[in-house]
Order: sequence, then C-alpha cells, then structure tokens
Amino acid sequence: MQRLKADHLDLAQIAASGQCFRMTAEGKGFVIHAGDRRVSALQKDDILELDCRKEDLSFWRSYFDLETDYGQFIAAIDPADEYLQKAASFGSGIRILRQDLWEMIVTFLISQQNNLPRIRRCIENLCSRYGEDRGGWRAFPEPEALADLPEDALMPCNLGYRSKYVVRSARQAASGEVDLEAIKEMSYPRVREELQKLFGVGGKVADCICLFALHHLDAFPVDTHIRQVFDAQYPAGFPFERYRGFAGVLQQYIFYYDLKG
Repeated sequence: MQRLKADHLDLAQIAASGQCFRMTAEGKGFVIHAGDRRVSALQKDDILELDCRKEDLSFWRSYFDLETDYGQFIAAIDPADEYLQKAASFGSGIRILRQDLWEMIVTFLISQQNNLPRIRRCIENLCSRYGEDRGGWRAFPEPEALADLPEDALMPCNLGYRSKYVVRSARQAASGEVDLEAIKEMSYPRVREELQKLFGVGGKVADCICLFALHHLDAFPVDTHIRQVFDAQYPAGFPFERYRGFAGVLQQYIFYYDLKG
C-alpha cells in the first residue's frame, strides 16, 4: 500500500462530479480505472492510500493533480460572491483529474443528451466488449479497436445515435486525420478548434475534453446546469476575467453544487 498526502481531495466528490466515469465505490474506498491502469484507493483524512507499486505513484500523483494548490483557487474567489463561495466550500474536495485524451473524447461524445448513470453504463459496456483484457478487468479500448466497426456497432452498448460519433472519431484518430499526440502540445484555443474536427464534437464537448484530459483550466464547459446557474446567479455575465487561469476549476464547483447541493 502506497500513501500520498492529498489535501483538497475527496474521492466521493470527484466520482460524482461528472468528469470521470470509471471510479467505482467498493467497500470503504474506490476502484479507479484510468485508460490502461487500475488502482484501489482508500482515503483517510488528507492521506490517500493506493494499492499500487511505488513506481506507479508518479502517475497517480499526476492523475489527481496533487502538485497543484487548490486552496489558492478557493482563496481567490470574490468574497462578495456568496453563491460561488458556497459552491467552492461544498465541493472543495474536487480536483481536475489528468485523464487519458482518447478516453475523454469518447466519454464526452457519449455524454451528449445523456445522464451520469447512463454514461457510466455505456462506458462499462464499451470496455467490456472492446477493451483489452488485463486479467479480471478491461482497459479502455484504443481507437484502433473501434475504427473498423460498422457505424451502428456500438448501439448494443446503449450508445444509440452516438455510436456513429464514436466509430467515426475512432477512424479519424486511428488514421492520423486528427493527430491526438499533436493535440496534446497545442494551446487551448487551437486545441479546442482541432478537436471539433472530430465527428460529433462541438464546442461544449471540446471544452470538456480540454479541461478533463488536457488540463486547460481556462476551459469552462457550459451545459444546461451551468446555463441555469448563470441565468439565476450571474445575469450580467460570469466574471471570467477575474478567474483567468482556473475558471474550469470553478466550473466543477458550480456543477457539483447545482447537482448535489
């Protein structure tokens, strides 16, 4: 068992925050699948216990973004903004995970016009059918595993019309038409534009991918929940300029507070 110090981290909050769908409660902890990796995690106050090898700690430290001080983001919130203060306090254990790019592309293609439990089932079905067997569990399927499928092949995984989005995007990624490795090196505005070359990826999905895979913290996905909050709490507009460089963190606080608060 390996241990990491992890303040401003709450696994249960992260699992329910809408940014990851392969983090499952098990006993007193969670089992986390990230691309082709798997770990059991147990949290005791500000200590994260991970059932992994010592040499894997650097991956999980990065995955949970433990080198970033989230306290500084919370401290920078306008004291006069009562709503955002409450949202940040309520979800103060949420961190922006550094997740696999391809996994996030597929995840947020599936997320369109969908709900969190159903998205989770779709991802589980997809991994079960097409992911590489790792001895008792399956990794997330690579683009090459999906690229040669008929466009409707993923409908039995409950993807519905989103099947063609995933299959066509897999073809674009596998062929190099959209270079995922190059995308990792691009600036936020450029990568947002590049991602929208993938079939089915619009602005909101591109922002989710930018935030939850590429860690562009200025990305701020706006869905129905966020739009309703803006209408109710920020009729004159959200103060993005004040929160330049970490607005996406605040998006997660708002989303979670609106969902669970």
